[in-house]
Amino acid sequence: MSNPAAREAAAERPELFYEPESVPAEIRAAPKSLLTRLADNTVLRKTLLLIVLAVLWEIYARALDNALVLPTFSSTVVAMVSALASGELPQATAYTLGLLFKGYLAGLLIAAVLTAFASATRLGADLLETLTAMFNPLPSIALLPLALIWFGLGEGSVIFVLIHAVLWAVALNTHAGFREVSRTLRMVGQNYGLTGLRYVFRILIPGAFPSILTGLKIGWAFAWRTLIAAELVFGSTSGSGGLGWYIFERKNQLLIPDVFAGLLTVILFGLLVENLVFRVLEKRTVIRWGMSG
Repeated sequence: MSNPAAREAAAERPELFYEPESVPAEIRAAPKSLLTRLADNTVLRKTLLLIVLAVLWEIYARALDNALVLPTFSSTVVAMVSALASGELPQATAYTLGLLFKGYLAGLLIAAVLTAFASATRLGADLLETLTAMFNPLPSIALLPLALIWFGLGEGSVIFVLIHAVLWAVALNTHAGFREVSRTLRMVGQNYGLTGLRYVFRILIPGAFPSILTGLKIGWAFAWRTLIAAELVFGSTSGSGGLGWYIFERKNQLLIPDVFAGLLTVILFGLLVENLVFRVLEKRTVIRWGMSG
């Protein structure tokens, strides 16, 4: 120790001081092996898991030997590549995604209004809790007959059921997150003079973001599966639509590999959204802020 004061203190209380170089080599952290680093790679683990599932699918389908019940994974991929090359699958996917984004964004907007009202007044909180208890257990697809009567055949009916699928999950989780923001954090915002929208965006939303993100993910999943189911119905009645109609039409033509290609497209898009959108958002917010459990 080059510092005279430190040497004097060490002479008086030697048990409080030690040199970092004196740490035994055997207890120092050993570098991770290549196998350990590969095992810690989440993307690699999930990719290997998907490959294993695809291999099991191929083996079971070949053992079953009935393409009308379960085509092989390889024939499904061939059908998907053919549909992509012809432009049919991209066109159906684009149509579905267009409706999905319209309904999802509309549901988020209405959920934001309801949550703001619920956070500002006791009446709003009672209204949101009552409406959520009434409509959240109701499957969105069950409203499709009413949507057909009210809005007719068209995008309006689909968007209506999508709003129902998104609204309650997002509003309920956001409101619950706002209520769970600590009193200390609220007082910090008030001490800094934050009011109105500044208070909401700098205190409430960051503090409640884990719950908000959960609501966004649940709402997205509900909307995605509701849309495919709704398109199956709309496709069978109006002869047009997206992925749901694509699957329905190929089923009627007994093109089962094409049916599974449509289903595989739905699955792959769900995986992409989960890992490239929500997972990245979670890493840059909840995990980065140290709010993950």
